[in-house]
Amino acid sequence: MLETTATAISQFNRKTGEWFSLLMLPMLFVAVYEVFMRYAFNAPTSWGFELTIFIYGLHFILGYSFTDSHNGHVRVDIFSARLSARPRAILEIVTLLVIFFPFMTLMTIFAGKFAFYSASMKELASSSWAPPIWPVKIMMCVGFLLLWLQGLGNLLHHLHIALAPKAD
Repeated sequence: MLETTATAISQFNRKTGEWFSLLMLPMLFVAVYEVFMRYAFNAPTSWGFELTIFIYGLHFILGYSFTDSHNGHVRVDIFSARLSARPRAILEIVTLLVIFFPFMTLMTIFAGKFAFYSASMKELASSSWAPPIWPVKIMMCVGFLLLWLQGLGNLLHHLHIALAPKAD
């Protein structure tokens, strides 16, 4: 049951990560268009650079959970690498419960409050283009929530290993 749920969460985050990776296509289009307009016609846009930053930021934050589902975040495992499966799983459980979940819960809550406030006032970016910025802030909250969910999947996976009869 634990491993099945953990696998389902990881598969969900991998699939959403694959979809979010498609954000690179519009970002590439905007960047190429901006460069072309700037150097071919000496007519840079007022929105190209800022839109590129927004898209890249979304791609980055929505990719957190995808990267975590592939165990791709940087980690220093000089101690845990020498442990067998069960002690390593127990160390991961403690780390998730003591560091990851409190931090990510707070990040998700505060990003949610930040997004709610921004959406309620229909916040615009403070630039000459002035696009709505509240959708980006909402997606930032979604990114943290997906990472929190992936952390839950990791916790379930490590609990399965720690509670398995022959994990060593």
